[in-house]
Amino acid sequence: MSSGAPKTILYVTTHDWVFLSNRLPMARAARDAGFGVHVATHVEDKADAIRAEGFTLHPIPFRRGLSPLAMMSTIAALRTIEQALKPDIIHHVGLQISVAGGLAALGNSIPQINAMTGLGYTFTGSSMRARVLRFAISIVLRFLLNRDKSFTLVQNPDDRAALENIGIDAQRISLIPGSGVDTDALQPLPEPDGAVTVGFAGRLLTEKGIRALVAAHRILRGRNVAVDLLIAGEPDPANPASVTHAEAQSWNREPGISWLGHLPDITALWKRSHIAALPSHREGLPKALLEAAACGRPLIAADAPGCREIAVDGQTGLLVPVEAPEALADAIARLAASKELRQRLGAAARALAVDKMSARSVGLQTVALYNRAMMGR
Repeated sequence: MSSGAPKTILYVTTHDWVFLSNRLPMARAARDAGFGVHVATHVEDKADAIRAEGFTLHPIPFRRGLSPLAMMSTIAALRTIEQALKPDIIHHVGLQISVAGGLAALGNSIPQINAMTGLGYTFTGSSMRARVLRFAISIVLRFLLNRDKSFTLVQNPDDRAALENIGIDAQRISLIPGSGVDTDALQPLPEPDGAVTVGFAGRLLTEKGIRALVAAHRILRGRNVAVDLLIAGEPDPANPASVTHAEAQSWNREPGISWLGHLPDITALWKRSHIAALPSHREGLPKALLEAAACGRPLIAADAPGCREIAVDGQTGLLVPVEAPEALADAIARLAASKELRQRLGAAARALAVDKMSARSVGLQTVALYNRAMMGR
C-alpha cells in the first residue's frame, strides 16, 4: 500500500464514458475525502473530461465478450498499473472488470471493492449458454470475492441474495443504493404540453423491456388511447438480446413513436415526457429511473430486482410483471388519465431520490466503505 498523503484509489471500468456516467459522484466524494483518484479504463473520447476532474487517467485495453486473449491483455495492463501505482484501494466496476481485476490483483494485499452493478445477461438469461456461463462464473466469483481484502458492493437486496446463494460470504457484501444522482443539477420539471408522453432511456435490449414497451404502445393505439412514446438509447450489438438498428429505425414509422438515439443531455428527454418507463428484467439500481425521479417524473417499471427499489408501487410509480405488455399498457393508461396521480407519484419519486439516493448520500456511504475496507473490516 502507498504511504503518505493523499491516500490513493484506483477506479477500474470498462470504458471512459461508463466511469463518467456511473462512478463520477463516488470519485468526487473520494477526492473530497482526501484520496488521490486514478482511473484505469478503455479510452474512447472522454479523456479530457476525466482529467478535468483532477483525476489521473490510465488507458487500458478492454473488449466485451469472452475472448481469453482480450481478457489476458486487460489483466496484464491492470497488473502493470497496480504494481507501479501501489494504490491504497481498488474499486472495480461491473462483473467482467471485477473478474479481470481480481485476477490481476492475485498475490498483492491491496483491498478491493468489486461493484456488481446488476448481474446482467449471465444471471438473467434462461438459455443453455447463459446457464453454462452462470455456473462457470459462479465458481470464479466464489474464488475471487471470498479472498482476504476483497469486498463486494451491490445496489439492491436481490443481487445481495443472488451472490449469497452462489456462496459469496455475506459479511463481505455491502449494499449502497445506486451510484448517486445529482439532485442539485436535476430539478423537478413542469409537465410538457400536448399528448401524454412516455419516455424510455437505456440500451435497446429485450432485457430492458423495450420490446414489451413498444408492444404496450401498440395496444394503447388499438384502444384509441393517444399516448406518445419517446425512446432514447442505442442498440448494443455485443449483447445477444439487442434490438437491431433496422428494428429501432422501424419504430419511427409507427404513429406516436420516436426513436431519438443517444441523448447527451438526458434532461431533454424528461422535459418532453410526462412518465418514465423502464420495464427491465433486472437492474442494479437504474440510473434512468433515478434521473427521471430527480426530475419529478412518475415511474413505471417491471417488478424486478433493482427497479422496485426506486419505482415503489403506488408510492413513486407503478409496477407491472416482467414482459407483460397488456399490464404495461394498463399502467400507462392509468397514469395518462390522471394528472393528479402523475404529480403525486412524481413528487414522491423526487423525495426518495433526494433523501436516499443522492450523489451526496451515496458518496458518503461509499467513502465509509473504502475506509472500512482499508482497515480490513
